[in-house]
Amino acid sequence: MGEGGADRVPPFVALTGGIGAGKRLGAVVISTDAVVHELYLSARVRDAVVTRFGAGVAPGGVVDRGRLATVAFQTAENRSWLEGLLWPLVRERVGQWRRESEQTVPPPRALVVEVPLLFEAGLDGLYDATVTVTAQEAVRRERASARAHEAMDEREARQLSQAEKAARATYVVANDGDVNELERKLSSVLVMLGV
Repeated sequence: MGEGGADRVPPFVALTGGIGAGKRLGAVVISTDAVVHELYLSARVRDAVVTRFGAGVAPGGVVDRGRLATVAFQTAENRSWLEGLLWPLVRERVGQWRRESEQTVPPPRALVVEVPLLFEAGLDGLYDATVTVTAQEAVRRERASARAHEAMDEREARQLSQAEKAARATYVVANDGDVNELERKLSSVLVMLGV
């Protein structure tokens, strides 16, 4: 079987990191955050969150993620309910994407799923390998503020620390430099994966 052969199954890799760590990889990528955005546009999810939290979380019939987060993260019970609604749907969508991507000829170099809450959700066992992207605290805060990540401390409180994510990952990539350096490091991870 030659490199890039049609019968090669690309590795299934999860990519995670702290807010503002910066995550990129030259492979076919899906973001679970983007999947959640799509789910909030569906009538099924909108109706479920309105039934649970009230019409105020979906003014004009569209889920307002900020309002929903304010209500959903007030209690562990609310957060658990929302995660119980979303995570199975996200897993279903990622599975569908994986099956479709594996049928591509030639197959992609790797299938990468960006999963911010990979370890927190207990999803790491689904992947051939996990990669945690880390960055120095000052660099992360600068990047997050440049992208208008409000309430970074509150969001991070729900996530494992960078050190914990790094300890659980198959590979760790430091992203304190520029994009070219990050791409070189991530390419070396693909080489270690045999692609």
